Amino acid sequence: MRPLTAWAEGETSPALIPAGTAFAPGDLIFYANPESRSLEQALAEADLVVSCPHSGSAAPEEVARHLVPEYTRRLQFDYTDLSTAPIVRRWAQIDPRVIYVENPHPRLVRDPNRAKPEDVKATLREAFERVRAAGPLQRVDLSGVDAIRPVTFSFYPLLKEPTTEAEWEALLGDFEAAGALGVDVYEETRRTLLRRWFQTHQGLGTRTPLTTLSFHDTMNTTTRPDGAVGVERAEKDRLPNVVSLSNRGDAEGNPRPDAAPFDGVTMQPERLRNLAGAFREAFGAGFGAAPNDISLNQPYLGSQEIIEARDTVGIGRRTREAGPLIDAVQAEFLREFLMGEAAVEALHSPGATWPSTDEDRVDAIARSCKAAWDGYRTTLAG
Repeated sequence: MRPLTAWAEGETSPALIPAGTAFAPGDLIFYANPESRSLEQALAEADLVVSCPHSGSAAPEEVARHLVPEYTRRLQFDYTDLSTAPIVRRWAQIDPRVIYVENPHPRLVRDPNRAKPEDVKATLREAFERVRAAGPLQRVDLSGVDAIRPVTFSFYPLLKEPTTEAEWEALLGDFEAAGALGVDVYEETRRTLLRRWFQTHQGLGTRTPLTTLSFHDTMNTTTRPDGAVGVERAEKDRLPNVVSLSNRGDAEGNPRPDAAPFDGVTMQPERLRNLAGAFREAFGAGFGAAPNDISLNQPYLGSQEIIEARDTVGIGRRTREAGPLIDAVQAEFLREFLMGEAAVEALHSPGATWPSTDEDRVDAIARSCKAAWDGYRTTLAG
């Protein structure tokens, strides 16, 4: 079954996927005109693969018993990138050079934009210990142990902490079973799709760089216990008014002098700057965006998906003579921009519901994304 992206407005309880719901690769891949084009044809014609690792919103019923009882739909959806999936589905529908792969599960099951832990139990124990040491609702650094988080990014409780070994085994078993039905399928589908896409273009002798884009959203405010999403983030954590494009470089897209060994950029700096220019032009025309509404590597450098793409088939492993290049870039859109003023105003007030999707805005943003990529393609052709 296709993952759902639309939910009834007014519901307050968490949205759940019925137990046993298994997603297949074909459920997660979207491209234009599938009734007349095969996936093989789409792969040959595509120059961009987009993924949304955090777009899933409903939680598998398998893990529901481990959620804290006060967890509402608003807190649930705030902990996702729910706004991204409708936009990228629409973009893939109107641009035959785009293929999109979607995660059907929310990041609470396991975050595929983090490296998968070798020992999930150990890292989750460590995460609970750090949360307990910090105190209720207090900021806590979960770096390195946040593939499965016991609290949201607002540090609001998410999972009930096991108190016995039997409870630990039950939690881990339920999360493993749930993950096998969705997020694990997404990861393998995305990796297989990238390999097939790369091999297809190698065989075709493609010389124009290919790009994989990891598409996200984040609000510049976080939630209060009453559900109001109105706590401003620190200045260093705030996104620009439209989007930040990341290649793990500096604010100009160049390699960071302080980067760890082998942590190079995931997209060539000049091409990232050209891409940013294309976004500035497209979103300026479509939404009146100012040039500084699009930034590079601020506040995020980009995470696991673009790192993995770089290290598998990316710019560090190929040359133009040896075959097609694959650049990897992360786009972190401001959620307030994606949702629009009316929805944001509703979220700034206390509550447990989530606003409905503005389909007209979805279409307009998707068309601006297509216009931006069309502009970027022009720079490659030149």
